[in-house]
Amino acid sequence: MLIHEYQAKEFLKQLGINIPDGQVIDNPLRAGELARELSKKVVLKAQVLSGGRGKAGGIILARGPVEAEEAARKLIGKKLITNQTRNNGHIVRRILVEKCLEIEREVYLGLAVDKKNEQLVAIAGKLGGVEIEDLSASQPELIKKEYFLPDRELSPSQKNNLASFLELGQNASKVMLEYLGKLGAFFVAKDLKLIEINPLVLTPANDLVAADARMDFDDCGLSRHPEIAAQEDLSDESEQEAEARKHKLNYLKMNGNIGCLVNGAGLAMATMDIIKYFGGRPANFLDIGGGVTEESVTRAFEILVQDSQVRSALINIFGGIVRCDLVARGIVGSAQSLCLQKPVVVRLEGTNAEEGRKIMEESGLPFHFAENFEEAARLAVSFSRD
Repeated sequence: MLIHEYQAKEFLKQLGINIPDGQVIDNPLRAGELARELSKKVVLKAQVLSGGRGKAGGIILARGPVEAEEAARKLIGKKLITNQTRNNGHIVRRILVEKCLEIEREVYLGLAVDKKNEQLVAIAGKLGGVEIEDLSASQPELIKKEYFLPDRELSPSQKNNLASFLELGQNASKVMLEYLGKLGAFFVAKDLKLIEINPLVLTPANDLVAADARMDFDDCGLSRHPEIAAQEDLSDESEQEAEARKHKLNYLKMNGNIGCLVNGAGLAMATMDIIKYFGGRPANFLDIGGGVTEESVTRAFEILVQDSQVRSALINIFGGIVRCDLVARGIVGSAQSLCLQKPVVVRLEGTNAEEGRKIMEESGLPFHFAENFEEAARLAVSFSRD
């Protein structure tokens, strides 16, 4: 679960990490007032759950109250489309107005789950304000990593290695050691997947200030942290995503016109890939999971075909724990109540596949059966173009 920059900075503040003076607002008039209160020169930052805001025009420097108010009017209500947003971008509902920092240096500080090495990793970068992936590829010598396990915090020597690598000077290095200890403990205790402070600014007064912050919490750990789960912003969630959430379905809306209903995340990804391979465009990711019920299949199919973008659908089920006959009954029940008109391609394999196919064939509904994965994808793509 991603949270907004202003929320992440509030956590940093609680940990004793310096953040710029500022306030999150939704009223342009307040931006002008804050410019007067803070220092005249302020930065206005769109609060959307996406990176790449600066390149998309979501971060604006204002040199006084008038400019601040004008910039706020441009940002609030704007649809911000970045290189990370899907569909049609995110509506800017809030902006963070902060005092402009004096900058001596910018560095990078992050903690992440490293799935490849099956460990946690703390990362320090000598160059801040750029994507860490780009820096790693172009100038890996500017990055230092220290690995640790959840039951063992960063050791004193690891923290020293990271702090000394950044060459911040004696006083700032001491502060960096404190930051690393606090962030490492917070990362483990609150089940995070990622913390990024980019850039972490060294000021002429040798203060270390988090100019930007990003936090991504592990969804599987949110039940242990209801106070964090309550901060989730669902305002950009589609109608279909909101409905899927109610029924605990793994659904993500996309831009295409071929609806996909699959069991298993891996098979769902492969299904979208093969649709793209044959020139089609998936309308969604929808994994009904392993412990699915007939009722939840019914709801999943309703969400799928009631999407106005969907012109055809592909049901791709490999029965293991999930029985194909159960899936078939759920789909048929939903299709009958909806008076289904859209073509639906069906591929059933595994547990009770023959029973499932019989149920769907006898329904008299517009189901088209495929014997294999490739045939199913080709059919779904062809129907989407009719």
